[in-house]
This record gives sequence, structure tokens and C-alpha cells, in this order.
Amino acid sequence: MRTDLFDFELPPERIALRPASPRDSARLLVVRPSEAAGAPALDDRVVRDLPSLLRLGDQIVVNDTKVIPAQLFGRRLGRGAEARIEATLIERRDGSRWRALVKGAKKLSVGDRVRFGAEGRVCLLGQLDATVEEKGEAGEVTLAFGFHGPALDEAIEASGTMPLPPYIAARRAADERDRADYQTLFAREEGAVAAPTAGLHFTDDLLARLRDAGIGLHTVTLHVGAGTFLPVKVDDTDQHHMHSEHGVVSEATAAALNAARKNGGRILAVGSTSLRLLESAADPDGTIRPFSDDTAIFITPGYRFRAADLMLTNFHLPRSTLFMLVSAFCGLDAMQRAYAHAIESGYRFYSYGDATLLFRTDR
Repeated sequence: MRTDLFDFELPPERIALRPASPRDSARLLVVRPSEAAGAPALDDRVVRDLPSLLRLGDQIVVNDTKVIPAQLFGRRLGRGAEARIEATLIERRDGSRWRALVKGAKKLSVGDRVRFGAEGRVCLLGQLDATVEEKGEAGEVTLAFGFHGPALDEAIEASGTMPLPPYIAARRAADERDRADYQTLFAREEGAVAAPTAGLHFTDDLLARLRDAGIGLHTVTLHVGAGTFLPVKVDDTDQHHMHSEHGVVSEATAAALNAARKNGGRILAVGSTSLRLLESAADPDGTIRPFSDDTAIFITPGYRFRAADLMLTNFHLPRSTLFMLVSAFCGLDAMQRAYAHAIESGYRFYSYGDATLLFRTDR
């Protein structure tokens, strides 16, 4: 499909720079397919209304990945004038090596040493050295750190900042609030460099009311990579290469979801990460299998969904793989109408913004 079909204009003031407080007070646009061909049914609600929009026996699937403070600021050592370095860790290679996207990668050569973190801190882990091991063509650098395993994790935690999406980082720096704001209530498994942002809307109170309504909650793990922010730059979606991410669906979660569906329950995927992982783990007949592997599934209109019946997600960037995914779920025309309504009605967009509850169309 042509990439320009998924374009739209968004006024900059619609981009949220902070999340709603409390989290479940965010607005929620409910999008249901119309009974006949035509405009979708749109309903303006708030996230805390979710229990009343679902029914007994429905099952919610959330991503329990945890965002690491993957953005590191430092300086090149020992070769000419100091050069400031900004690196975002994107993929762990082993116990001491990470692949990173480096702003100003031309300043680095293989063998260079970079010192990240604060100088002069009492805690040695506040100062983190790495050696440039490899360089790619698009600002990708492999860094071999001086720490290994848990010690490296602790050093990154001490030295790094939250890797806010570019459309937020361009307007303000990350701060201590983001360490809590950019982490979901479900965050357990460290490894993401971006938050599964649909999960940011949940609170303890909302979870209690969902439980009281007889709605189940299950976790999967998909470590979100930096590729989630990248626009599709090709003219045709068939030419786009999707970045792979590692995901896990446990045997217990797969069994519980299959049993619920046999009893008439629907599956609500919270976020594109949960949905993509469930679809990667599902057989053609919709049976969900245990899964532990990388997935690079790319969902565009025409895809036949196997696992998810509903989807809770944020508002996405134009020309992004995520807007293509929701257009596959509800129909491109329906999502264009829904986004136009959201823009006109003052909904807040992107990672810290409001949400949509999508009912799958089978047309």
C-alpha cells in the first residue's frame, strides 16, 4: 500500500508533554465499526470507564516490559579535543556490550573510549566507561562497557536518563518525574528502551474495578525497541523493513486466554506491543501458543487478525507502522475519521497522550 495513505496533519499543541493525572483520567475515544458501510461509531469517554465498556469473561493482556534509563550522556577521552557524546542503548549484545544509536557518531572511531555519567561521584557506578567496538552506517555503534552483568545494569541505572520519544525530547529534557511517568504499573522485566504506552493509563483503582467486574488480566513480555519511533520512509509498505523485538508468551498465559475464548470471552490487547506479540504466537485458527522468540511482524490493512478482539492504544504518528496497524484493525477510513474527530475535539496525542478503545472490524 502507498505510505501517503497513512499521513495526516497534527497541530503541535496536540502533542502531550506530560501524562494525565491520575493516569486513568485520560480521555478515551471508543471506536466501533458501523453496522453498514460508512462512518464508525465514535464515543467520547475516559479510561476509568473501561470496566463498563467490557463484559464479564473478557481478558486484558498487558506488556510487563520495564524501560531502562537507556539514554547516556558522556565525552570522548584521549584523542584531541573533547567531544560530547549522546548515546541511546537499543539492543543488548551480551553481558557487557550494547548496540547504541549515537548522536554525532562521526566524532567516534573504533577503539575510542567514552566516559558516561557524572564525574567525581562517590559511587563508582556513577562513572561509566565504554570502548567503541564497531560502527554502522546509520549512527549505530557497538559499545563494550567496563562493567558486566548486574554491575553494568546498576551503572546504567545510575548514569542514564529515560529515553523520551523524539517529539517530547525536542521540547523538553527528561527529568526525575519521567522515571515514574514513563513506566507502567506492570513493569517487571527490564529490557525496553521505550514504554508500552497504552499501559501507562492503568491505576490500582482501575485494576480493582476490572477485577470486580469479572475481567481477567494477563501479562506478556515484549521489549520495545527504538524502532517504534521510526517513520516509514519508503513509498510502499511492502518495501519497509520492520525491526525485530524479543517477546515471551508463557504457557500459563496462552492456556488461560484459549480457555477464556472458548467460554465466549474476548481478548483485549493493551497496546500494539501486546497485540503484535499475541498475533505472532497465534495459529491460523486463533489458538495462542507459548512463544519465546524475536518477532518482526508488520501488520497493515488486509491482515487477518487471529488473537485480539479489542485493542486499547494511544494515538500514533502519521506514516508510522503503528497507525498502519490500527488501520488494519478498524479500517483505514474509520481511523482517518476517528483521528480527525480526536484532533478537532482536543485529544492529546502520542506517548503521554489520551487513548482509543478499538473494536475490530471483520470487513
